Amino acid sequence: MALVFRFAARSDVGKVRAKNDDSAYAGRYLAVVADGMGGHAGGNIASASTVLDLVHLDRKDYDGDAGTHLADEIQTANSLLSELVSTNPQLAGMGTTVTAMLLNGEKISFAHIGDSRAYRLKDDVFEQISVDHTFVQRLIEEGRLKPEEAEVHPHKNVLMRVLGDVDASPELDLTTFDAEPGERWLLCSDGLNAVLDDATVERVIRETRDLSACVNTLVDLTLAGGSPDNITIVVVDVDTATPEDLRTAALTALPPAREAAGEKDSDVPADDATPGVAIRADVIREDLSSRPHTLVGSAALATETGQIPIVTQRSTERRAAMMLTHKAPPADAADDDGTEDGPAPRRRRWLLPAALALMALILAAVLSLGYVWTQTRYYVAAFDNRVAIYNGVAQTLGPIPLSHVDQTTDIPVSSLPEFQRNRLENTLAASDLRHAQDIVEDLRQSLRALPCPPESDPSPSASPSPTGSASPETASPEPSASASPTAEPSASAPDSPSATAEASPSASASANAAPGEAASCGGRVQ
Repeated sequence: MALVFRFAARSDVGKVRAKNDDSAYAGRYLAVVADGMGGHAGGNIASASTVLDLVHLDRKDYDGDAGTHLADEIQTANSLLSELVSTNPQLAGMGTTVTAMLLNGEKISFAHIGDSRAYRLKDDVFEQISVDHTFVQRLIEEGRLKPEEAEVHPHKNVLMRVLGDVDASPELDLTTFDAEPGERWLLCSDGLNAVLDDATVERVIRETRDLSACVNTLVDLTLAGGSPDNITIVVVDVDTATPEDLRTAALTALPPAREAAGEKDSDVPADDATPGVAIRADVIREDLSSRPHTLVGSAALATETGQIPIVTQRSTERRAAMMLTHKAPPADAADDDGTEDGPAPRRRRWLLPAALALMALILAAVLSLGYVWTQTRYYVAAFDNRVAIYNGVAQTLGPIPLSHVDQTTDIPVSSLPEFQRNRLENTLAASDLRHAQDIVEDLRQSLRALPCPPESDPSPSASPSPTGSASPETASPEPSASASPTAEPSASAPDSPSATAEASPSASASANAAPGEAASCGGRVQ
């Protein structure tokens, strides 16, 4: 049974923002939402780059696991962001969430990183499929915060995992689901759930059968609630394919660029266009026009206007096509039917040695320049159970290491929270030494941010109850002068110092702390 997606999508800048940092794509087999971050520097660039790097996956009949293709392309998109930052340092710090689903046969491959969300309505059950990669969600999982407290937590928007120029191989959530006709999926940026609760979203998803009306209702309700962020929504129904679906259909019309982005003409300054360095998007537009789809947000604006801001440093249309759609540049068709005059063997006798010598020189130059370049890079990793700054890259060239320890800090790796230790295992890439030092300082701050139990301040006049019925809250932490040193602690009378330690909140907190947190409190190694 062949299945396809029926889809609708919409993006809006919200009530506060002047620029749309979100991007989304929906097609017959692919749906993806990306919420960019980085403010004016590059949030829209990060999301547009990532979505446009994935759109060529919108096809059927993958060999093997389609989820592997999806994960590989997301990692490739992450590498592209790093490359863009290396060519334009002003983009440093940009990143994006990605929530994507790829249909292959009767399976849906799902990939997720960040705090954009995916919901599913199937067999009359509405549930959230994705897990937010946020600081407060980690506290909830560790039992240190209640879900209702997370909604008002001051750091609820702090992300722990995103695509960007920091982590060379970010960790993705990857899952495969059985697809059935009739199930409905919702992909959205966090601008939706910042205003609407899950009950309201579920009611709209259940009661609004028309996909476009469903999307518009959710966006309008979010805007009416005063959304402080961009809102991007994709709603997808899984349906049985018709013969028309299985044929390649040309896109009949594209919406105006700023309308698709949810922006107004007045939102962008007139001098924002840079035709001198912009790259035409004809190749990408041609690729998109070969299939039914909806492209919204900054990716739509970038493509439809004929300018690709994510590659403004590039200078040819061929380079844009190769980077964004992974199409190999066409070979130059020059003199295919021409003939060559003169005796070819004599003139070509020296071509092979000359070509080999030239290739050897180029290879040597590339290796030399590559090594020099690696020594301009830095990253943060563990060294002898200490956080250290490395100069170079975390790879080797055969037996030759391409990095060395530049600085060793006094931060014990074992004292860091578990998620920070996991990040160190994968190394934390830095653009320069100052950036690496900032990362180290962030790790040091994470030690200081660990919750510390309040120190008890017992009253000097407090003394143990002679009846042994005093609670840990009223018992003095100092042993009684008349207590026998050999007396065994009683379960109901914590007279001894050890009994008091067992009953104290500090000991209880230490017992429940994670292994990395138990070794540190407020940045002080214990």
